[in-house]
Amino acid sequence: MPDNNRAGTPAPHLTPDQTPDLSPETPNVVSQHFRVPDAADFTAPAAGHSPRILLLYGSLRERSFSRLVVEESARLLGAMGVEARIFNPSGLPLPDDGVDETHPKVAELRELMTWSEGQVWCSPERHGAMTGIMKAQIDWVPLSLGAVRPTQGKTLAVMQVCGGSQSFNAVNQMRVLGRWMRMITIPNQSSVAKAFTEFDDNDRMKPSPYYNRIVDVLEELVKFTLLTRGNSDYLTDRYSERVETGEELIARVNQTKL
Repeated sequence: MPDNNRAGTPAPHLTPDQTPDLSPETPNVVSQHFRVPDAADFTAPAAGHSPRILLLYGSLRERSFSRLVVEESARLLGAMGVEARIFNPSGLPLPDDGVDETHPKVAELRELMTWSEGQVWCSPERHGAMTGIMKAQIDWVPLSLGAVRPTQGKTLAVMQVCGGSQSFNAVNQMRVLGRWMRMITIPNQSSVAKAFTEFDDNDRMKPSPYYNRIVDVLEELVKFTLLTRGNSDYLTDRYSERVETGEELIARVNQTKL
């Protein structure tokens, strides 16, 4: 039982180069793997290139509104000085359907995942959820590149398009998915209601509060990407994974059967 009389006692400050003696108060902690977070560690040099953002969409219809939102987003990101690339999911096989990572579309997607420093996911809401096309793209992201997920520590913005009134089921699901992929999902998000009314005959998005929200989301995404991309490894450095041996961690992450 904790000593309530000491509940407000601050912990002693330790610098990262000190090995703390934690045994009296925290006997379960392995001291040689314990790290003290320090602001001085957020000093990664500038990347030297524009932020790299990958955009994914979740519909293969000829006039796909999630694709149109992604294309509009890519234009805006370009205006913000970002290098933006869009993945076309047409031809991507279903996961576990007799093909492997050597399939050209799978290889392309994985290469873009590795290349990116941040991502935008935009899906229609279908039957109250993100589409299977959207989910299949994420399901092809490998968990077998060593012991670390290739999306870990990268920024993410989520958006959805709706055929009717505004809903948030798809973005909520994608937030869970982003957390599972260990991504830094930004607070802002976009949901475009009655998306078929928001684009003109040239497939350009009309001025509207929905358009303004997309600008907000992308601006926030770029800011978070600039803030975190050089410190991604530090931000995702975990005590539990330092304690676990590299071999054990790789075996667990690469596990294919439960």
